[in-house]
Amino acid sequence: MTSSPFPESGRAKGYEKRAVDVFLARAREAFEADEVGTMRSSEVRSVAFPLVRGGYAVTAVDAALGRIEDTFAAREREHALSRLGARAWVAETRDTAQVVLDRLRRPRGARFERVGMLRYGYRVDEVDVVADRVARYLAAGDPVTPEQVRAVAFRLQRGGYRETQVDAVLDSVVEVMLAVG
Repeated sequence: MTSSPFPESGRAKGYEKRAVDVFLARAREAFEADEVGTMRSSEVRSVAFPLVRGGYAVTAVDAALGRIEDTFAAREREHALSRLGARAWVAETRDTAQVVLDRLRRPRGARFERVGMLRYGYRVDEVDVVADRVARYLAAGDPVTPEQVRAVAFRLQRGGYRETQVDAVLDSVVEVMLAVG
């Protein structure tokens, strides 16, 4: 009998085991190859698995993916520092943070493109609350962790914010957080 790397979801839906196992094997191979670029932290952050009954428990897999992403991000940071030098790397990270901050400082309700009134997007009020918190982190250093940003989930509303834009900005926030360590 083979031991499972994660608890199972039981009767609830969880991540398809085979898909998770294949991705984790690829991630391990990329990490052990010790070459930057074979897999990036952004790829770990954006991976998605099918949901099935009796799969791996979502929270356990997501926590492991967060740790794997952190590991790849640390490697990318070290590589960037050695390739660019500290000054250029800091400038690049600062530029990304400023672009995100500029977006998040837009007026509430107008920070992201909205979907049409017949379509569903992220709830504007919920996204704006998170955007305010992240903006305070970027501008003044208020405490926010990458795990908190990764765990954000929004309900849907007709005419809400376009999901892809919100997700892209949150991904950039995590990248900045991981870049500064």
